[in-house]
Amino acid sequence: MDEKTMTSEEAVIEAVDRALGGKDLQELSTVVHQLSASQVIDVAERLNVKDRAVVFRLLPKGQALEVFEGLDATLQGELVQGLKDEEVALLFADLDPDDRVGLLDELPATVARRLLLGLPPEERDLTAEVLGYPQGSIGRRMSPEYVVTHPELTAGQSLDRIHERLEDAETIYTLPVLDGQRRVVGVVSLRDLMRAHPQEPVSALMHAPEYVQATVTAESAARRCADLRILALPVVDNEARLVGILTVDDALWILEDAESEDAARISGSEPLRRPYLATPVRNIVRSRIVWLLVLAIGATLTVQVLSVFEDTLEQMVVLTLFIPLLIGIGGNTGNQAATTVTRALALGDVRPRDIGQVLAREVRVGSSLGLLLGSVGFAIAALVYDVQIGGVIGLTLLSICTMAATVGGIMPLIGKAIRADPAVFSNPFITTFVDATGLIVYFLIARAILNI
Repeated sequence: MDEKTMTSEEAVIEAVDRALGGKDLQELSTVVHQLSASQVIDVAERLNVKDRAVVFRLLPKGQALEVFEGLDATLQGELVQGLKDEEVALLFADLDPDDRVGLLDELPATVARRLLLGLPPEERDLTAEVLGYPQGSIGRRMSPEYVVTHPELTAGQSLDRIHERLEDAETIYTLPVLDGQRRVVGVVSLRDLMRAHPQEPVSALMHAPEYVQATVTAESAARRCADLRILALPVVDNEARLVGILTVDDALWILEDAESEDAARISGSEPLRRPYLATPVRNIVRSRIVWLLVLAIGATLTVQVLSVFEDTLEQMVVLTLFIPLLIGIGGNTGNQAATTVTRALALGDVRPRDIGQVLAREVRVGSSLGLLLGSVGFAIAALVYDVQIGGVIGLTLLSICTMAATVGGIMPLIGKAIRADPAVFSNPFITTFVDATGLIVYFLIARAILNI
């Protein structure tokens, strides 16, 4: 983003803030009506619940729906509870079924039930179909509004089907090809249909299908769509019958959510699931405090280790000077390994069954890092103190790096194997583990070399 664009956005935000602060609805309306939908979304994500509702009510009807669809489901839920019933009913009815389900998950049960009952029967059935799938599955995120064709139909007939569904179909660029039992037997693109002779049969144009089952996780399906680099991925039931479609834009939303969740949990907090400035302070505190308490309790292990080796420290006080260095390097080495393997798991590069290969690789990586860092540590400590101290530091770094990389590499795989979030098994746990065990290794090596 260039400086001119940033200055323009800052001016818009200042104008909105000024109008809201002065309670000047006329000025606020003038400012808001000059903004595009994306600019309104950016502004809305920075406002509190009350001000967001005020801005939203000033939008023209068409732009209001576009802005509402662009907000996170959590912010949609807050906005719904701040609007009148008739306003909510209109917005809710205009949403796509998969977007409705995301909003319903954020609303109290009584509000969700009232909104569902207010839908036309056909829209209610489509929404209920998506709601019937398990939380976290792609069935909850797919769209049940799509255009299909059949092998015996012609390219011209298929294009007629597209024209009939232009207003309500989620996508028209990829058409699943179904047999008489609604099983997916192929896919055909709009490009191929348009450049083919109108009488050419779809069976001559279609390609082998790629699809996912509705019960697989949303992240897995989205990753598959992204890896295949396709505009839409059919979603099927256990008998390969079409039940929905996942478009590439929805896949990107799912992957963005997954990346945000992993990044938060690797750093030892829970994901906010909403823009930072729109998140109440109490929610931010709640997202961080649990893991800080867990880490604080885990840190008592380090204190216990220090108390066990108190006599060793009294005899050789210089050993205390290297404790921050050693546990810092150990923690960072483990976190690097954990982050790398967690990312590889998300991309499908490794699976829990690859634990043996990952273990072997991380032992080699850790020992190589330990050898390099240990050599530097030995040289510096030997010059400043003596060769024996240098030997303790060098061997400890070699041991800690090897251990930390190995544990950091396999813990995400173990977490995945027991159906826990690999990110939760990563940095917070490894930092605590390496701090305690690294000190034990350090003092045992010191005792052996220094005879204390």
